[in-house]
Amino acid sequence: MNAPEPTGSLRGIRVLDLSRILAGPLCSQMLADHGAEVIKVEPPAGDDTRSWGPPFVTGTMSAYHTGINRNKANICLDLATADGQRVLGDLLSDVDVVVENFKAGTLARWGYPDEVIAERFPRLVHCRITGFGTDGPMGSTPGYDAILQAYGGLLSINGEKSGPPLRVGVPIVDMVTGIYAFSGVLLALHDRHATGRGQLVDCTLLDTAVSLLHPHSAAWLASGVIPQRTGSAHPSIAPYDTFDAADGPIFISGGNDRQFRDLAEVLGLPELAADPRFATNADRVGNIDVLRDILAAPIRARTRQDLAQALLERGVPATPVHDVGEALTDPQVLHREMVVEKDGYRGTGIPIKLGRTPGTVRTAPREQGADTRRILASLGYSDEEITALIEADIALTSPS
Repeated sequence: MNAPEPTGSLRGIRVLDLSRILAGPLCSQMLADHGAEVIKVEPPAGDDTRSWGPPFVTGTMSAYHTGINRNKANICLDLATADGQRVLGDLLSDVDVVVENFKAGTLARWGYPDEVIAERFPRLVHCRITGFGTDGPMGSTPGYDAILQAYGGLLSINGEKSGPPLRVGVPIVDMVTGIYAFSGVLLALHDRHATGRGQLVDCTLLDTAVSLLHPHSAAWLASGVIPQRTGSAHPSIAPYDTFDAADGPIFISGGNDRQFRDLAEVLGLPELAADPRFATNADRVGNIDVLRDILAAPIRARTRQDLAQALLERGVPATPVHDVGEALTDPQVLHREMVVEKDGYRGTGIPIKLGRTPGTVRTAPREQGADTRRILASLGYSDEEITALIEADIALTSPS
């Protein structure tokens, strides 16, 4: 693979990505976007997400997989074998960071428990992602995004007041765990500059789910009152909700008294600002059902774009509720380069913008085993040794 030379702020950092599914691959993709050299190791069966479709970008690669595996080289190894584990040791000795989300005890069974990793590879930053952690009452229990949304309380506060608990429509726990892992790796690398030693970065889906409960967690800790579902509305700001405009839904926020006054004027109801039921935010929260009924008719009389523009001109946050297609073709989204194209690959852009060392999209996601020969050769394996590993089905190469 003749990939462009990385130029981002993490150039010179080498990462071994042993993870699969979402949180780990997202973490390593973020590292790769900012210049790290990332080697993704896949088992012979492949990363599960390759088959998570339709839609499929190629015959063997789903759109889901392409969204979290760009900018990575790919080697396919059977790590359950002794020779595969020997290659793993060679890879670990040649990188700065390893990201893994194996079931607890897997690396130890292969000869790489935490203490061995720390002793043999003292400068290595070891990022481990699990569902619940490796100890405690739920330690080593498998965890998936929706399970942790439920276990960690997120489902309980998501959905309409009169409806059942709902899963957040994106894998929010997995994705934020990947972002936390990215941050943890950067913290550990920064510490290594001072100490010369790596360390374990321990991220769990459970910790992420609990961290995302704000402001409901703060409210319960202060009052002991169980938070209730409020749909798209906010439990402590009003109005802050979705309304029906003439041509579809619109979201409007009247987050302070000035914004509410301007909202009322735009809707032709200036007297609302002086109404004692709505004079302060606390008043509006306490009378939200009445307020929604009053606002509904004038909002329904306007188109969502016209009303949103009129409100924004008065400094009142408002927007049409975009579907995914509208969001990904929006002029501001495109201006921010949050949709990228590269040699036939299309994906979302890089959300962290750096002025001097920006991240880049350099390569599309690779086929399984596309770089097996090159990576093994870089570790010092001879052509004969590489061929022997391939013929023994310990290392695999891409059919193409």
